[in-house]
Amino acid sequence: METQLRAALIAWLAIDPALSAALNDVTEEAPSRSAPPWLGIAASASTDWSTKQRKGREVRIAFELHTRGEEGAETAALVALIEERIETLPRPQPGFHIATTQFLRARAEQRPPNRRATLLEYRFRLLES
Repeated sequence: METQLRAALIAWLAIDPALSAALNDVTEEAPSRSAPPWLGIAASASTDWSTKQRKGREVRIAFELHTRGEEGAETAALVALIEERIETLPRPQPGFHIATTQFLRARAEQRPPNRRATLLEYRFRLLES
């Protein structure tokens, strides 16, 4: 279910008109040739979240947004769009149902030369459908 969720999230983020206009790439890994701004999955991990009747997983996914610039306002606006889009991912998905979506933490850092990296971590609890 973890791999299916990752693919569903990338597809969901990539088809958003506002994000498509603002980002050069939305990918499952760090893109090899895209200039910032881009969004990718930095890491994911899953654990068992099954019930007696259904198989389940708790999946943690960390997204990493790379931007460029001295001012953080543009990055903050992009983060808000990404968070809103993640939280509106439809719960019924092929093969599983999203029981909960929860924001866990964010981390931002300034990198040389004028690059910013923002990490957004979420927890998804999934039940097999």
